[in-house]
Amino acid sequence: MSSARILVVDDEADIRTLVKEILTDEGYDVAVAANASEARQLRGSFSPELILLDIWMPDVDGITLLREWMSAGNGSCPIVMMSGHGTVETAVEATRLGALDFVEKPLSLAKLLRTVERGLESARKSRGAQRLLGGVAVPVGKSRVVQQLRHELASVAPGRHSVLLLGERGSGRETFARYLHEHGSSPGSPFVVLVASSLRDLDAEEALLGGHTASGVAAGIFDQVGDGTLFISELGDLPPAAQRVLLGVLETGHYRPLGENHDRPFRARVVSSAHPGIEQAVDGAIGSTRRDLLSHLDRIVARVPPLRDYAEDVPELLRQQVDRLVDTEGLTFRRFGVAAQNRLRNYPWPGNMQELRNLVRRLLLRGGAEEISLADIEYELAQAAPPAETLVKQDLLALSLREAREHFERAYLQQQLLLCHGKVGQLAKRVGMERTHLYRKLRSLGVDFRSVTDDAES
Repeated sequence: MSSARILVVDDEADIRTLVKEILTDEGYDVAVAANASEARQLRGSFSPELILLDIWMPDVDGITLLREWMSAGNGSCPIVMMSGHGTVETAVEATRLGALDFVEKPLSLAKLLRTVERGLESARKSRGAQRLLGGVAVPVGKSRVVQQLRHELASVAPGRHSVLLLGERGSGRETFARYLHEHGSSPGSPFVVLVASSLRDLDAEEALLGGHTASGVAAGIFDQVGDGTLFISELGDLPPAAQRVLLGVLETGHYRPLGENHDRPFRARVVSSAHPGIEQAVDGAIGSTRRDLLSHLDRIVARVPPLRDYAEDVPELLRQQVDRLVDTEGLTFRRFGVAAQNRLRNYPWPGNMQELRNLVRRLLLRGGAEEISLADIEYELAQAAPPAETLVKQDLLALSLREAREHFERAYLQQQLLLCHGKVGQLAKRVGMERTHLYRKLRSLGVDFRSVTDDAES
């Protein structure tokens, strides 16, 4: 007998009762909701492992609710759509948005139970694959900087202090936030992602606090997260109204949904991501972060390194991404040849981990020989590069003079080294530096010239 938690969302009382009785008899723990508002509340408090969601409902239709959950980063729970007026177009739209399956009414008992079992098994495999392959919750890497960051986050994970993750866009800050959450005291609690730029001043209170809104009674983000982790993606994009609401909640320790008379305790841990330099962009400038809010959110500060700072992990990261895409998306397996790996170890990765993931996906989708060659890599990098691309994509004006100089020197020497096929002697002549000084410069910048050396230096 299974005790898996299943949420049934349907506006027809007879359907809700029937499905609950059937699934309860099978040993499942079942909760029911009559509309989208109740479904939102139960999603946060009941933490279902599978959701059966009706498409046609009076307040908010199931497709809209599915899109809302997926865009909020709550796609880890499988969702099966139900409809008495199913069409091919609706089924395609539901699966495109992330629904696991689509069942038609009147419900077939055998089909319903098979779909539920398949959905729960899919969720179990997904969680197992994340643990096995170092998915979104396990940052991969044997380099010193990655091991040090994992150790740092694991040591502070059991506490409840807020954490600010500083790093460039695409550097995997959410991955480290999930790692922090899963090593905390309540790894089974909700992990809710708030994309700061998705909020507007006009609807920030409604989105965060929930309550009696224009669209009915709805659970806000604070209700959804409960005693879990609230991850604010790109804190610098949080609009002023949202900053004001969040500051009040952090200072008082409670919040009050709109239209209600009683406060609710705020028990979540807040983890935020931001670009380096947010500490200087406070109080005054357009789009700035309130200093008093930042003082609540940066109790612990951890710096997520850009991918170029741990380039020795690139071969392992490439293998991990191939395995993940083969298992989760059914793409054809390909492996990176030595020359291809060396090229990517010395690539500056301006888009960081996000760029690496996209590159691997394109290579697998394009297909070809099982071994990915250097020519394949050069082709993809050329296709992805915009016209007249500059040597260094990062916004150097956001960095200190020393950091900007190091960024440029690293990118410049890496590209020149490739043109010299890893031969430092040729590189010294090309850039006009004495060889001993050049060796010291390469080491200080972390440029591994040995990885591209394919012949004796001349």
